[in-house]
Parts: sequence; structure tokens; C-alpha cells
Amino acid sequence: MYETILLPTDGSDESLRALDHAIDLAETYDAVLHALYVVDIGYRYGDMDGATIDWEPITAALRREGDRTIETVEQRADRNGVAFVGAIREARAIHRAILEYAAENEADVIVMGTHGRRGVDRWLLGSVTERIVRTADVPVLTVRGEAKTEE
Repeated sequence: MYETILLPTDGSDESLRALDHAIDLAETYDAVLHALYVVDIGYRYGDMDGATIDWEPITAALRREGDRTIETVEQRADRNGVAFVGAIREARAIHRAILEYAAENEADVIVMGTHGRRGVDRWLLGSVTERIVRTADVPVLTVRGEAKTEE
């Protein structure tokens, strides 16, 4: 049923919770697990006084975080005997990068964590997972994070 499983990850607790499900599916179906970390380069604004900002150190730090995240996923896949492919991409629209990767690699299912935001937070921040669910050509398994208490 599943030969290629895509796990978009940002290293958050929610995405690592989704990793457990992705590994379970990969073990069950003897599938290859692909992990994708997308470096968000969509928010490149200048300083208020018109000065330019050198974004390269920030982007480099995000790439390093991506490397660490992909390495964590790879170690867990290896411990479970799951075939693994890791990738890091830069994109202005994270959901588009995920969908493009899924199409290029013929993913059969996308497994994603969700932060479980509600109300104004969800409306203001949007949701990469929600966009994937609405627009993906393949099934999307969402794994909800722990409920956040309202303060």
C-alpha cells in the first residue's frame, strides 16, 4: 500500500510525535521513509530605516538546525531498520516545497504533526499542515500535538 512515506519535519515535539507514526507505517509496509526539512526564506524584510539585513547567518543557522533534525530522524529510522532518505530545501512557501517534494519522490502518504492551534492563533499564523491536507494529491496522516492550555 505504501512504498514511500514523507515526513515533513521542523524538529518540533509535534513533528517528532508524527515520526513515531511514520516509522510504524514504514515498518509495517517495508516502505522508505523520506524526511524533509524546509528552511523558510519567505520573511526577508529590511530594517525599518532602510538598512539591509544580512540574512545569510540566519539562513545558515536554520540549515544547521535542519541538519540536526534530519540526523535525529535518520538515527531513529536506523534503530528501527527503516530505509531512510533525508532532504533539506529552502523555500518561500513551505507547503509548496513539501508538495513538490512529495510529487518528485512519488510519496504515497504524508505524515505530519500539527500544533493544534485554535482560534486567533490559527487564523493569524496559518497552518502548513492544513494547507497540505487541503491540497495534497495523496493521503495525509496528521498527528496532533498535546493540547495547549489557554492562559
